[in-house]
Amino acid sequence: MEKAIVGITLGDASGIGPEIVAKLCVKGYFTQYFRPIMIGDVRVFEDGLRIIGAEYPHYVVKDVDEADWSKGQPVLDLGDQDPALVTMGKTSAYCGIGDVDQIVKACELCKEGKIVGFLYAPLHKGNMKDSGMKFESEGELMAHCFDVKGLYGEINVLENIQTVRVTSHIPLKNVSANLSKERILECIRLAYDTCKGSGIAEPRVAVSGLNPHNGENGKCGTEEIDVIIPAVEAARAEGMNVEGPFSADVVFMRAFRGDFDTVVTMYHDQGQIALKLRGFEGVTVGGGQPYPIVTPAHGTAYGKAGKGTAATKAIENATDLLYKMVSH
Repeated sequence: MEKAIVGITLGDASGIGPEIVAKLCVKGYFTQYFRPIMIGDVRVFEDGLRIIGAEYPHYVVKDVDEADWSKGQPVLDLGDQDPALVTMGKTSAYCGIGDVDQIVKACELCKEGKIVGFLYAPLHKGNMKDSGMKFESEGELMAHCFDVKGLYGEINVLENIQTVRVTSHIPLKNVSANLSKERILECIRLAYDTCKGSGIAEPRVAVSGLNPHNGENGKCGTEEIDVIIPAVEAARAEGMNVEGPFSADVVFMRAFRGDFDTVVTMYHDQGQIALKLRGFEGVTVGGGQPYPIVTPAHGTAYGKAGKGTAATKAIENATDLLYKMVSH
């Protein structure tokens, strides 16, 4: 059986993306699982190899159909990022153009059936916006490219625990007003379906409360009673294995103990603090997108860019998860 063809983008040219992608190429990490197509400017890939002091056979293709992995690594050259115009570790609209181009091209290749999914190296949202992108994040850009109508969002994964958040990049004071039974139920479904899509046959879903001590039966907030419990009950009625709501200060203790596969949180930091205390080797999944899409959960790490010292564990974990997703 032939290995799946997937896209690997180089990421922001002024960050660590090109060098960590180059490291995994040299290690043969991508090719053990896939037939990978590199997406980005070939000069940036070559600069990544230069930074880590390595060589790797590669060649430019104009179309995925031209790829022959026996010749080395095929690179779909976008020709939009001249390393001479890139300052390592510095923001620029110029690099944002490359970030956007890579995502758009990867989405196009998915829709054309040329690749089955993709891994994208770290991007810089500020650069992307400065370049003229009208969306808040790459997730919104991808949803636009794919014409996604349903719920989508970032799903963070670490040590086999996935997290889905009901609200994300909004002020804490606005969280309660943005919670509803329908929205929470949608997020439970997204968590459940994403787990199934990564090979978990019967996902175990935990749902976090919002208030201290789960609201103490309404004495310390009523969101649990008003919207969270009804959403959990509705999910159970649909046949999902869902428990909660749990007090947010204990739910991740149980999750990391192995009681659950995924946790639905009410706001951004409920999940992010728990995961990042555990480590920075996590993976972000493009939840709700129509194709398997993953990225390392860290950013462009401008302070390390260009030094060849950036760790690769997170992008290795992303590669492992992408393999599970495309194999399922």
